[in-house]
Amino acid sequence: MVAELTDKEYAMQRIQEVNAALADGMYVAARRMLHNMPACDIALLLESSPPKNRAIVWKLVDVDEHGEILEELSEEVQKSIIRQMAPEKLAAATEGMDTDDLAYVLRGLPDQVYQEVLKSMDERDRERAETALSYDEDTAGGIMNTDTITVRADVSVDVVLRYLRLKGELPEATDMLYVADRNDKLIGEISLARLVTVDPSKIVSDIMSTEVVSIPVDMQETEVAKLFERFDWVSAPVVDAEQQLVGRITIDDVVDIIREEAQHSMLSMAGLEDDEDTFAPVLKSTRRRTVWLAINLLTALLAAMVSSLFEDILAQMAVLAILNTIVPSMGGIAGSQTLTLVIRGMALGHIGTSNSRWLIGKELAIGALNGVIWSVLIAAVVALWMQSWLVGGIIAFAMMANLLAAALAGVTVPMILKKFNIDPALAGGVILTTVTDVVGIFAFLGTATLLLSA
Repeated sequence: MVAELTDKEYAMQRIQEVNAALADGMYVAARRMLHNMPACDIALLLESSPPKNRAIVWKLVDVDEHGEILEELSEEVQKSIIRQMAPEKLAAATEGMDTDDLAYVLRGLPDQVYQEVLKSMDERDRERAETALSYDEDTAGGIMNTDTITVRADVSVDVVLRYLRLKGELPEATDMLYVADRNDKLIGEISLARLVTVDPSKIVSDIMSTEVVSIPVDMQETEVAKLFERFDWVSAPVVDAEQQLVGRITIDDVVDIIREEAQHSMLSMAGLEDDEDTFAPVLKSTRRRTVWLAINLLTALLAAMVSSLFEDILAQMAVLAILNTIVPSMGGIAGSQTLTLVIRGMALGHIGTSNSRWLIGKELAIGALNGVIWSVLIAAVVALWMQSWLVGGIIAFAMMANLLAAALAGVTVPMILKKFNIDPALAGGVILTTVTDVVGIFAFLGTATLLLSA
């Protein structure tokens, strides 16, 4: 942990030194520092820079490092960099990229630029690109690499070892060799650890494991991440409908998926896109955020309309206007707690049709218990403050009703949205806030109207 923290601090120090050199116009010194920085740190520098500085940094970076840096960049920043590159230079930068990273870059290009980049590629890279792009982006085929090492079942371990030595190096995160027949059908696997410890004269078929858990090429990437978590894989084979080996997925790809999912959930709850660039132009960022501000305004107007139904009682008792914000606020907080836990449980695969009713019952019980605790407390406070036990009883009833509604909405809203293929993290918070505001205001002012207006 200490070493990791030190590395991070060292990276930030180098980035600050580059920024200082750029601010002073010392471009030669900045170029020298960039030459000695790893691609991940340069990517962080680009993501941390306003557009003008970003363009300068990119021009100072060695051309040979462009491809590696592009792999490290977030989608929005990557697109802003690619827009500055000529097709032939982009084709050169993508040479040697992992298949999944190559597909990721090409998918973000306009059709005309994409065609020009393909024309600028050599035949091997063009074939890799077309293979990668033949699968949907968010599936196992879209994130896999084609750098698998396969062996035959009827050869000896010694032959395999000599074959590996001839290759010179292995693809990153290689922990398994896959055994395939002459039609490339996956029939087994053998770990490198076992391969180097058994008798070299043994035949592969005698030492391989035939209980291989493979990933279908059309499986969603979120499901792939769950399998890696469950089985603690470093890599896993990907097969097509005929069980032919088409590639493999490695743990570094899965870590990216998990990070993107977490970032997506966090930003969606604020109504932001998960590829939001911190230093994007003002008009672009404003346009993206305006949509959810407009939706929020509509829901706020709905709550205001409910309040307007009780204008007479509010005019008679100003104290009700003072207390009117308490009930919706408490319901919103309680509902958000439930909503967050349910969205997390759904993302982890913990919630399904078999346990949803039990979960609804549990959250209603929590809502009822919280309702009793806080209703009694708020009733006592309001009764002593306003010298009216009736007003205290009214707000206590409204509090209980809204906490129960918040608990119910917190569980059911994400489940309903999921059935309609709507992202609960994106829309759940807006709907929940509307429910708790409307129910809270209606319960409080409606009850006050019935009991106090007589």
